[in-house]
Amino acid sequence: MERLLITGAAGQLGRVMRTKLAGLADTVRLADRAGLGTPADHEELVQCDLADAQAVNAMVAGCDGIVHLGGASTEGPFEGIVRGNISGLYNLFEAARANGRPRIVFASSNHTIDCYPQAERLGPDVPFRPDGLYAVSKCFGEALARMYFEKFGQETALVRIGSCTPEPTNHRMLSTWLSHEDFASLIEAVFRVPVLGCPVIWGASANDAGWWDNTHLGWLGWKPRDNAEHFRAGVAEAVPQPGSDKSIARFQGGAYVDNPIFKE
Repeated sequence: MERLLITGAAGQLGRVMRTKLAGLADTVRLADRAGLGTPADHEELVQCDLADAQAVNAMVAGCDGIVHLGGASTEGPFEGIVRGNISGLYNLFEAARANGRPRIVFASSNHTIDCYPQAERLGPDVPFRPDGLYAVSKCFGEALARMYFEKFGQETALVRIGSCTPEPTNHRMLSTWLSHEDFASLIEAVFRVPVLGCPVIWGASANDAGWWDNTHLGWLGWKPRDNAEHFRAGVAEAVPQPGSDKSIARFQGGAYVDNPIFKE
């Protein structure tokens, strides 16, 4: 690619992908509401609020691909979720449609299905079972992406990210962990494949204890290499095994299922 856009580039995951995806395009355009420091020679920095449609259009213009990590990343007051994940996402897709439909990696979330029991293995077509307003916004995002694909041919990878951290730190994450390296290689595969469509992709590494089935993705050519099982002994030593009656041991969303809805 000539120019790759990474939104949410000042966030935890955005900072990691800023480095790991540096070789994916001649120029990497990094965007966020927050400051992004000093650009490297191959970087362009853009400050942009996703709720500002004109600014989003300018941010997307000239880009061949988009890794969309921006918007609200956790449960919070609904106004902020709407601004970043509903109005902001609509602005992003409209900007993509107006600027040649660059392929998009959309950071969806396991929160869209968090109320399923841990004993159930999920394929890509299961109904949503969201655990909060943030999760509902990601369900909206997947539906919006699907509509833009059906009506306009906008290709988008709907990546339901599990726990994308340096390593798993609790028992639930032994099933949901996605290593930084596996996420980066997934993004590379999404931009490499000749035809993408609008697939649901479970964002998890090759975990022995995984709950999510990606066997429908053989055509994508992505094979995660990391496995949370290598961390099991350390997790067991550091974190007590939760009781079977606790949400963290019952639901795929763990304790997130118990989170309150923000009212203010």
